[in-house]
Amino acid sequence: MGKFGIGELMFLLVGLKWTVLLSLVGFIGGAVAGLPVALARTSHRRIVRQLAGAYIWVFQGTPLLMQLFVVYYGLALFNFSLNAWTSVAIAFTLNASAFLGEIWRGSIQAVPYGQTEAANALSLHYLVRMRDVVLPQALRISLPATIGYLVQLIKGTSLAAIVGFTELTRAGTIISNQTFQPLIIFGVIGAMYFCLCWPLSLYGSRLERRLAATR
Repeated sequence: MGKFGIGELMFLLVGLKWTVLLSLVGFIGGAVAGLPVALARTSHRRIVRQLAGAYIWVFQGTPLLMQLFVVYYGLALFNFSLNAWTSVAIAFTLNASAFLGEIWRGSIQAVPYGQTEAANALSLHYLVRMRDVVLPQALRISLPATIGYLVQLIKGTSLAAIVGFTELTRAGTIISNQTFQPLIIFGVIGAMYFCLCWPLSLYGSRLERRLAATR
């Protein structure tokens, strides 16, 4: 039976690195895919809104754990053999796009309708209207909720261990099985998650207070 030392701490830091990378990939990929989802949810065409709504319902209405299983094991049935990193990156991107799309949909609809009417009066094209008038205001409104979701995404990366991806939690499990010191190891892991999430939560709270004061 080993002891928790420098070597084990370095292994945890490697897992932390993959946790951060997975969070960034999922968040950035989800943001890129989530914006079209949000725009589709606010479209004037009913069929477009319904398709985007169905997409969101699927990913919000099913557990992330199941989505990881479907991507990792389900695609293999169609001869798409993906490694653990690619599978979890795809799953987290799809999941994040649904949640961010719904957050941003609410923010777009929260922009005063008079802004859109003024843009229409100036005969601005839809893309120009969204880019220059609506989305900058919607982004500002959505920042606290977006940061809050990022915190949840960071903590949710621990589920990637279920398909064999070695992020922070799985790294801790491996070391715990070798050293039989789970309280120390998972105490360190908890501290690492806290150092990642607490500053983001604090920043989101401050933004929320600033927006409330501005309104």
